[in-house]
Amino acid sequence: MAKLNFGGTEENVVTREEFPLSKAQDILKNETVAVIGYGVQGPGQALNQKDNGINVIVGQRKNSKTWDKAVADGFVPGETLFEIEEALERGTIICYLLSDAAQIELWPTVKKHLTAGKALYFSHGFGITFKEQTGIIPPADVDVFLVAPKGSGTSLRRMFLQGRGLNSSFAIFQDATGHARDRVIALGIAVGSGYLFETDFKKEVFSDLTGERGTLMGCIQGVFAAQYDVLRSHGHSPSEAFNETVEELTQSLMPLVAENGMDWMYANCSTTAQRGALDWWKKFRDATKPVFEELYNSVATGKESQRSIDSNSQPDYREKLNKELQELRESEMWQAGKTVRSLRPENQVVEA
Repeated sequence: MAKLNFGGTEENVVTREEFPLSKAQDILKNETVAVIGYGVQGPGQALNQKDNGINVIVGQRKNSKTWDKAVADGFVPGETLFEIEEALERGTIICYLLSDAAQIELWPTVKKHLTAGKALYFSHGFGITFKEQTGIIPPADVDVFLVAPKGSGTSLRRMFLQGRGLNSSFAIFQDATGHARDRVIALGIAVGSGYLFETDFKKEVFSDLTGERGTLMGCIQGVFAAQYDVLRSHGHSPSEAFNETVEELTQSLMPLVAENGMDWMYANCSTTAQRGALDWWKKFRDATKPVFEELYNSVATGKESQRSIDSNSQPDYREKLNKELQELRESEMWQAGKTVRSLRPENQVVEA
């Protein structure tokens, strides 16, 4: 493991230099990795493993959209694509990549195929951490671990095809075989991780649920909406309000942050922008920190997990979800965004 310094705190990480793909391939050469779930993380992880020479199969329900998607992606029925139970039987490592609610529903079926020496792989600590709510308690004679890419399955696949890697966390909950560490790190490399940092199941899910509800999705949408509404209420046009709220951030400034950090982004903006940002960022921190404390407490006490289970287990949850997403999509801000994106140079058709 490499020891890296993060702002004065040392942390052990695994890089692709010290744990090359060839080593991962050797560790996994006698394994059959069964990916159960072909929705959000499944396609990216399965395809990356396939392209990296890992013996990977997909388990899906026949005559479903996801079965058809797996076929379109090159998985062959009867060879690398099977009904869920057959894939579970064939697999020595079960990549359990269904939604949290679907994991609960399918767990009795999965559990009966977890024979001694197999491994149960997650990309989220939810099912294990909140076992009192989910009922997911693995047998004692199997390895249990996770690799959690820090991004969507779509991003994982795109970055892999670009020759890049998406950073991932990994954790071991149960080492029954004595080989769990090698197995999980090999899988982390095989799915296309940039580097791997160690955590545990509880920390992974607490940070993940906080992040999704916070700066990654919930908070950023709330902040976007607040600034956009203020600008519009003071007479700014939809185009101006959207560009100053979203477009400039996502297209110009965030790439600079990703490249070299926030201070470097500040240094590459006008002195007026720098002064304003330095004067105001602590006010936003102080205003939002109590909300983040409330959020973290809601995660840690199981309120968020229970709400997710209750909501996502309803038979009409997709209908309700689509209605909420439609409300976002049809809001003036994101309709303005649709128009602004269409006007980007790469989306323009120029007559010769």
